[in-house]
Amino acid sequence: MHLTAQSLAGRNGRSQWLVSATEMPSPPSWTAQGPAVTEPSAVVAAEPPPSVAVEVPRPLPIGIAMRGTQVRCIWVNDIQGVDNGAVPPSRLPGSPPHAVAGAEAESLEAVVHRMLESGDLVINGGYRASSPARAREDSPTAGSLFRLDDAQGRALGVCSVSGDDADSRRGQERLRILDEAGERIGTTLDVMRTGQELADLAVPTLADYATVDLAESVLLGEEPPARPGSEGGERTPAVRRAGLASIRPGAPESLFARGDPVSAPPASPFTGVLRSGRAHLEPVLNASPGTWLDHNDAARAAKVREHRMHSLMLVPIRARGAVLGVATFMRTRDPRPFDEDDLLLAEELVRRAATSVDQARQYAREHSAALALQRHLLPRHPTGGAAADVAWRYLPADSHHGVGGDWFDVIPLSGARVALVVGDVVGHGINAAATMGQLRTAVHTLADLDVPPDELLAALDKQVTRLAEADAGPGGPPAGTTMTTTFLYAVYDPVTRLCTMARAGHPPPAVIDAHGGVTFPDLPVGAPLGLGMAPFESVTLELPEGSVLALYTDGLIEDRDHDIDFGMDRLGAALAQPGLPLEDLCSSAVGSLPAGAPNDDVTLLLARTRSLGPGHVASWRFPGDAADVTRARSLVTRQLARWGLEHLAESTELIVSELVTNAVIHGDGKCDRDRTIGLRLIRHAVLTCEVSDTSHNHPLLHRPTATDEHGRGLFLVSQSSRAWGARHVPDGKLIWVDQQLTPGPGPAP
Repeated sequence: MHLTAQSLAGRNGRSQWLVSATEMPSPPSWTAQGPAVTEPSAVVAAEPPPSVAVEVPRPLPIGIAMRGTQVRCIWVNDIQGVDNGAVPPSRLPGSPPHAVAGAEAESLEAVVHRMLESGDLVINGGYRASSPARAREDSPTAGSLFRLDDAQGRALGVCSVSGDDADSRRGQERLRILDEAGERIGTTLDVMRTGQELADLAVPTLADYATVDLAESVLLGEEPPARPGSEGGERTPAVRRAGLASIRPGAPESLFARGDPVSAPPASPFTGVLRSGRAHLEPVLNASPGTWLDHNDAARAAKVREHRMHSLMLVPIRARGAVLGVATFMRTRDPRPFDEDDLLLAEELVRRAATSVDQARQYAREHSAALALQRHLLPRHPTGGAAADVAWRYLPADSHHGVGGDWFDVIPLSGARVALVVGDVVGHGINAAATMGQLRTAVHTLADLDVPPDELLAALDKQVTRLAEADAGPGGPPAGTTMTTTFLYAVYDPVTRLCTMARAGHPPPAVIDAHGGVTFPDLPVGAPLGLGMAPFESVTLELPEGSVLALYTDGLIEDRDHDIDFGMDRLGAALAQPGLPLEDLCSSAVGSLPAGAPNDDVTLLLARTRSLGPGHVASWRFPGDAADVTRARSLVTRQLARWGLEHLAESTELIVSELVTNAVIHGDGKCDRDRTIGLRLIRHAVLTCEVSDTSHNHPLLHRPTATDEHGRGLFLVSQSSRAWGARHVPDGKLIWVDQQLTPGPGPAP
């Protein structure tokens, strides 16, 4: 039979092959014209002139086969296995479809019959077959089929064109792995976790054993090691194992566990990759005696031989030009050696992981710096002195939100009083922590000046506004970007048991009485600091001894699923436990939080009030004449004797004499009998002497010269005391002086 085929426009606009068939003597010799095929290795171009034959390159990367109307093979080229001797005779021309198509015979036969009837072109669909030439490799193929017609349009058979689909499959698999890497690598801002995610993804998709080793500086959140080729690049950075995965349980191939420091010989490829930043591919890993591996690292060589590691890839983990570590990939059970395509895939996986590692490192650095700054600015050992016992809790926000601007403070004030502070700078991170530090310093300065709570909030409001303007520059802050802070300030006096409080946009404090009753005082809320919406109002409450004052930030009462009232009720129930130690009460309040990491910083400050009765306080009032000085000195001397503080009599008499004299002689040197003078001694951690009068002029300390007639009084007072100062009181001013109860080092009078 002689087949003559030519390409024509078929039905439905599809290109078809027109074939003419004539009888020929046996044995048959198959020849196709336009294109013409004279032997299995000949084929033609898609649209050649009729009767022109073209030799087919060997080996042709596609297979061509022709089948008759009985679906038997008429002709195949050598890519289908006719000439290579690897196919049995049943697969030569004339064989049934299952001889060539194997398990897909029924699918192929159905497609051929359908095409003989319809003439439709089939492209990469309807069947899949295994290439006989690659039968032992089980390499899949995909094919396209078209019908062969005679001059009258009658079907003579089907021609199939198939190609090896292994490369396509391999490319799809690599894309799948890279797509999976985007989902599985970098799920958290944790450097060690990211290293383990890279190792887990690589095994078993790419390697049988993988490790990820990162520089210790990276694990600590510090800057990466020196860049390759720089002055410090010759020094090998210390590394630790961050990721480890193996197809064998327990990863017996590894010499080091996760977290362990990793050592490598200076001449090893591992060290070379760390220094140079270039990948290393060793398709055939040789650990036999005399090789570099056996010569430099006998322990690793033993592991290589024991577990039959035969192929190696070392890929540097690089970010922003610096080497962060090295990823190691090895094959043991998989007999295929690594090739360049595997190295490209490994480098892409490591590149994606390196970006996540560097981001986690930068986050860890900022988070650690903010946390260190915040902890440094928070009080180290806060104490309420004679005024109160204190306990506290501070819980930083979770890793998704970072460190915030919460802070608390306990500030000792003159006269045994104490200031209790809780604030919250809106925002998170190191900027919020830095702002918190600036505000804390301002609060300490204002507290040292004994500014009343409402005036302190007004001054702090201006400070927050100035900070925001300084950050924004000359143009001022854009609308909606003003830095705001909520704040609560309370001053408790153990002598009077009065507590004066003011707040700026902050949750109200809780007061727990000795019987466990919890109330939230109705304080004027005020606007948050930084909005310029002063004035602020203060409220004074009397707190019985043993009352607990709870100051907190909104992180303790906020809940995604409930409103603020629910959170305050939950907090009140946790605090309503009379007689419970403050530390346990703190734990109870914090333990009432919903499960899971907090969304915001949580700060809680508890203060159990004390009182100072007549055994610790002595006070007098004088009409305000010159005789008051002698009387004040006599009263003070007798009181110190009652307290057993006779050793302070001389210095205290000097202090009282100077302060009362200044109160009597006010400014113009005249005695003002309408003025009253108050004198009070308070014995607590120190001996405090207070003198008050109705003048609002504060004295100033200066060093007198030899010719000055006045000004030596306060100088002598400062030399005889531990500390001194002045503050406003409702009807004038008050000068206070503290002395140590026991003799200690200090300047001589």
